[in-house]
Amino acid sequence: MVFHHRSPAALGAVAFLLALPGGAVASPVTDALPAIRAVDHEGKGNAAAAKAWGVIAAAEASALPDILAGMDGANPIAANWLRSAIDAVVTKAGGSAKLPVDSLVRFLADTKHDPRARRLAFDLVRGADAARADKLLDGMVEDPSVELRRDAVAKVIARADALKAGEKKEEALAAYQKAFSASRNVEQIQALATTIRELGGTVDLTGHFGFLRGWQIVGPFDNTEGKGFATVYPPEEKLDLSAALDGKAGKVSWQPVETGDEYGVVNVNLSYPPPPPPADAKPADSESKEGLKGVIAYAVTEFVSAEDRPAEIRLGTKNAWKIWLNGSPVFEREEYHRGMEIDQYRMPVTLRKGPNTILIKVCQDEQRRPWTTEWEFQLRVCDEVGTAIHPVGSPASAAP
Repeated sequence: MVFHHRSPAALGAVAFLLALPGGAVASPVTDALPAIRAVDHEGKGNAAAAKAWGVIAAAEASALPDILAGMDGANPIAANWLRSAIDAVVTKAGGSAKLPVDSLVRFLADTKHDPRARRLAFDLVRGADAARADKLLDGMVEDPSVELRRDAVAKVIARADALKAGEKKEEALAAYQKAFSASRNVEQIQALATTIRELGGTVDLTGHFGFLRGWQIVGPFDNTEGKGFATVYPPEEKLDLSAALDGKAGKVSWQPVETGDEYGVVNVNLSYPPPPPPADAKPADSESKEGLKGVIAYAVTEFVSAEDRPAEIRLGTKNAWKIWLNGSPVFEREEYHRGMEIDQYRMPVTLRKGPNTILIKVCQDEQRRPWTTEWEFQLRVCDEVGTAIHPVGSPASAAP
């Protein structure tokens, strides 16, 4: 048997044709879709895609599910081409009222489809039949699409708000708790936590997000003039938590850290406070001398996974950083003081069953302004939707 080389785009086109919804047979639309899916950066495939776009844009509205399925696994550029083609099909059909709502609902019900396509299908259904779309949200509080789940949770919150306004406190609290449990949107979660606490309820933000609180930390190492970011210090070569290492100003050892912050923020400055300034020191009003500068610390934790599985490591930090999983580099970013937020960086990884080692290098530069003193990070492990994955043995990993 002879095997011919095929490009990734060609292989993707074959996979797409084999996975058409409902066992659909080839048609002018499905024949044209691979050319759209092959577009990429720097205009790659644009000429062929432009011809294919014309075919797809001229299709009848009944072809919308097939066009939406073309977004499964498509890169963002191809997805944008397909969105514009869908807009053209809807316009040609005379607007949302002329769309095949039943087939769009069936497409939406298949959660294996790309979340972007399912969101677009929902918007098309809502444009054609708002009442039906609103009813569909009742079954989407656990949807794998973050956007659809957010809207479904918002509907639960609206019901809870009405109960609260009607002074049905216990029922309102139960509804808010349900919404909190289902939500994966950071702003929504924080607002719900505030409301639940105001009503006398309790929430576990650390457990809900899955922030890791227990670490071993070592430092400081030298980062004068930023040279430490690329320097390979001993923790990158070998993890020995009993070893005394050569730090910036002498020997340094690993020490345990357990953050009490409910958002999992590990404040490295607490582990390495600076020496007190001389009695006659007069720092400028615009500067801050709090915290060590031009330094690096490493933090490591063991995450025990119940199974081999895909996951995401999500990080928030104002500092430059590098992350390793089980000794292999995951990602890095050499940027300082751009602000910190939950899920600032998202990194797809694969956890192996049993112990997994997560190592982070957190770098502090030498700027001395009030907004440059923070030397901290927060890290959590979750799935692609944002549902926390708890390590085996943690209280949150126990069955409810």
